[in-house]
Amino acid sequence: MLDANLTQQLKTYLVNIKQPIELVASLGDDAKSGELERLLNDIAALSDDITVVRKDDARKPSFMIRRAGTDIGVRFAGLPMGHEFTSLVLALLQVGGHPSRAAQELIDQVKDLDGDYEFETYFSLSCQNCPDVVQALNLMAVLNPRIKHVAIDGALFKDEVDTRKVMAVPTVFLNGEPFGQGRMELEQIVARIDSGAETRAAEKIRTKDAFDVLVVGGGPAGAAAAIYAARKGIRVGVAAERFGGQVLDTMAIENFISVPHTEGPKLAAHLEQHVKDYDVDIMNLQRAEKLIPAPLEGGLHEVVLANGASLKARTVILSTGARWRTMNVPGEDQYRNKGVAYCPHCDGPLFKGKRVAVIGGGNSGVEAAIDLAGIVAHVTLIEYDSDLRADAVLQRKLATLPNVQVITSALTTEVRGDGEKVSGLVYKDRNHGISHEIALEGIFVQIGLVPNTEWLKDSVALSNRGEIEIDARGETSQRGIFAAGDATTVPYKQIVIAMGAGSTAALSAFDYLIRLPAEELVEAAA
Repeated sequence: MLDANLTQQLKTYLVNIKQPIELVASLGDDAKSGELERLLNDIAALSDDITVVRKDDARKPSFMIRRAGTDIGVRFAGLPMGHEFTSLVLALLQVGGHPSRAAQELIDQVKDLDGDYEFETYFSLSCQNCPDVVQALNLMAVLNPRIKHVAIDGALFKDEVDTRKVMAVPTVFLNGEPFGQGRMELEQIVARIDSGAETRAAEKIRTKDAFDVLVVGGGPAGAAAAIYAARKGIRVGVAAERFGGQVLDTMAIENFISVPHTEGPKLAAHLEQHVKDYDVDIMNLQRAEKLIPAPLEGGLHEVVLANGASLKARTVILSTGARWRTMNVPGEDQYRNKGVAYCPHCDGPLFKGKRVAVIGGGNSGVEAAIDLAGIVAHVTLIEYDSDLRADAVLQRKLATLPNVQVITSALTTEVRGDGEKVSGLVYKDRNHGISHEIALEGIFVQIGLVPNTEWLKDSVALSNRGEIEIDARGETSQRGIFAAGDATTVPYKQIVIAMGAGSTAALSAFDYLIRLPAEELVEAAA
């Protein structure tokens, strides 16, 4: 089941097991049960501290990783390979007593949670966002005996997916009720359960002194800005709604210079670790709601957060990035995650054998259509312009696929459904003004990004597209406030460009600080 490379890697990791563990298998007579049995036996053969036992569970195939002689453990329903193989390895280590790298404050918060929590997470093996959720909930189950978690491969347990109307992954249920969808970090999950967490976070933030540089946003631009600023030996803070930003939703990255291939979550993890190598105050899960520029040059700018606290800084670097653009048509919000999706890699496997549409004919849209064509029954690609805008190599590949139809000069006007899930969409032929309806089960929206700048409209100058206007140094219309990345007027939205822009903004902020008159620095500090 495991190839030689995975076997050697796993064997190296398993030496860190400190307490014996059992792999409690629930198997049927199907082929997947046979695969799971071979996988578990392969794992057990690599360590004397691991044994395989049999015990029937309602879900087959499934298995529990249990600390011997205790009820501490986590369960997987299906085979956690692909993106979830890392989740399997971490679960083996953590159930086996190997300590987590999570912050001790967060670990203590999980241990102190009062109540009984039974989590169920539906994932797909191709979902890059699912492992973060699975790993967070697994760790919680290991740390607190009153927390239980089972991770379920939605493609393998289709009856459950259909019954519970799961149409996007990851989807989490808590005590049988919907809890959340999409990528969630450990901090986010704990904050939702721990009712006092937000208040405590706000109080902690209120005690912080002013920063020399405050970076708002934790994507590639924000991470680069934080690193470059911190290397100058000044006081740096990062306030981010989710560290990693849009990169977390990116699958394959093949144009990051010197790295032939990586994936968004992996790159985001590396960015965060690099920032943590410096003396940077990272404040995650903090959404900025208002920017109050300093009344006088050299004074303190203020960023007001959603929890009511505020941060002050002598310079601010805005790197809030962008989010998926929506179609803004009737039915889209109603059927979001009920057939309307934005990540073909994550949610595509849930539409196996079904009919879907992809909205958008740029690189993202055509790549999505190509990927989905290998999973679904039929793909209809709808493009507003008269021609596709994707690279020629992608268009040539698309043209070879027999189950893909391309419709150009088409404007999507409505998403239709039966009240529970998508049943079709309506588009207007822009050449003839005639409306058409397509019957389908899924719609993947791939029409670009919109900058996260609504909260800045009264603070700095924005373009007519909502982008922060910057000069060659990354400075905005307000002295001492800089910006970088996809939220700005930089013409090309690329990871490598965002990193360069973040570095530029940090260097410009430092240059601004050292040129302030000495008396202004004293007043700002006061």
